[in-house]
Parts: sequence; C-alpha cells; structure tokens
Amino acid sequence: MEPGNETQISEFLLLGLSKKIELQTLIFGLFLSMYLITVIGNLLIILAIGSDPHLHTPMYFFLSNLSFVDLCFTSTTIPKMLKNIQTENKAITYEGCITQIHFFLLFATMEIFLLTVMAYDRFVAICHPLHYTIIMNPRVCGLLALMSWMMSVLNSLLQSLMVLWLSFCTDLEIPHFFCEITQVIQLACSDTFLNDIVLYFATTLLGSVSLTGILYSYSKIASSIRRISSAQGKYKAFSSCASHLSVVSLFYCTALGVYLSSGTTHSSQSSATASVMYTVVTPMLNPFIYSLRNKDIRRALRRIIGMAVLYGPIVLGLKKYP
Repeated sequence: MEPGNETQISEFLLLGLSKKIELQTLIFGLFLSMYLITVIGNLLIILAIGSDPHLHTPMYFFLSNLSFVDLCFTSTTIPKMLKNIQTENKAITYEGCITQIHFFLLFATMEIFLLTVMAYDRFVAICHPLHYTIIMNPRVCGLLALMSWMMSVLNSLLQSLMVLWLSFCTDLEIPHFFCEITQVIQLACSDTFLNDIVLYFATTLLGSVSLTGILYSYSKIASSIRRISSAQGKYKAFSSCASHLSVVSLFYCTALGVYLSSGTTHSSQSSATASVMYTVVTPMLNPFIYSLRNKDIRRALRRIIGMAVLYGPIVLGLKKYP
C-alpha cells in the first residue's frame, strides 16, 4: 500500500464472518455455544488431571497445559466477537487489537510447541519404555514446558511490537472476526517488507520444525509397534498415542486447509470463515478426543461428575440452612 492519508488511529473495525444482519443472531448463538463447550470441556480436563494422582505423569502434564492453552486461545478472540455482535459495534481499539495479536500468536505458537513435545513424549514412552521415567523426569518436563512458553512469548512479542512500528491509513476495516496479523499488516501505509519477512520466516520455521519432529517421532513409533509380537501389545501401544495423533491431524489439517483456501480465493471473508476450524473448532473438539479415547481421563471425569452429583445438594442445603 502506498503512503497517503496517514493518520494517528484509535481503533479498527472488525467486519466479522458475515455482513448480513439476519445471520448475526445465528452466528452469536453458534459461537457462544462452541465457546461454552470449549471452556467447560478444557476446564474438566484440567480438573480431572489435577485431582487424580494416577494422572500425574508427563503425558497428562502436557495435556493439562494443552487444555489451558486451548482455553486461552479461544478466549483471546471469541468474547470480543460476541460482544461486538451483541452491541452491534464492530470497533476494537488500537491497543486492544495489538494485544489480541500478541496473545493470539502466543497461544497459537504454544500449541504448536506442545503438540511437538507431546509427540516426543509418546516416542520415548513407546520406543524407550525402560528409560521413560528417567528421560521424562519432572525436571525435564518442566524445562520443556518453560522453554516452550519462553519461545512463544519471544515470537509473539517480536511480531506484535513490529506491528506497533507500522503507520496506518484511513482504511481500517479488517475482514475478519479478530485482529489477524496478516490482515492488519495489509492495512499499513508504511513499508511492511520486514514484517512480511519475519512473519513468513517464523511461520515456516515453526511449522517445518514442528512437523519434522512429529513425523520423525511417529515414524519411530510405527517401527517400534511393528516389532511388537502380540496383537494386544500393538493395540496398547497404539492406543496410548491415538488421541494425540488425532489432535495433531485435526490441528495441522485445518491450518493447512485455511492456508490453501486463502491462496486459492481472493475473498478475505472466505478465509475468515475457514479459519474458524483451527481457532474455534479444534480447541472445542480436543477435550472430546482425549476423553472418548482415553479410559483414564474418562474414569477421572466420572469421579468428578459423581462427586458433583453427590455433594452438590449437600452444599446447597448448607447454604440454605446456615
């Protein structure tokens, strides 16, 4: 975009998923339902893991981190979108937009790192079972989580600060339901070459390193499973990583689908609709995938629900009769 009509801006306009007024109620109800399911599902996973001593293992430690990240990931964008629909106001402040970019990149990057670390955890558990507790000790797990958070913070800080250096014109409409960084950069009047380079480099590096690590881990896992003689042993080994493999496939397939759709269509609105898959649908489905395919999680959830049913009326009774 050529420099011109440059001004000190105070807000952007989020155009959302559709301009049709008659669809806003439907979109509000749909996204509110998905957000509530995401929040409740991920909170239950975190509570189940935290309350069951049998689940205090490396695999479930990283799963609880993933649930927390999914919860924050959707909370970065959906509440603001719901508020805009309810108040019929599409505005988001300049500071709010930069903040949203920062936290969206933070939790998206953290999700990528966690999926990679979880693949490594399954690789060690299946390929080196005798040394699993030694390799994946609490100190190593803590360091892996800490390094993931640090690199995620650095990436999001760098890119959000670089957006602060940009100057914007009078066209401040973002054809998305949140401040998506590429859409914001396209609105800039100043030179965006450095932003484009950093964004492309970071995306390519994160995606390629993560996918390489995951594919390498699962190639070794597949080789180890093939060498197991008993059918029951093969099933047990595969079932321990099936949930993670499903989540990885869902996340990367939807993200790749969004990337391909944005490359084949000139409609930013279509790209925004496609991005719903990995920004909203994937975090919503992750708790279901882990709870449906994991008997330990199911057992912990049943115990929590049973305690709520058993003690809920007692607590209410105590409140009623102090």
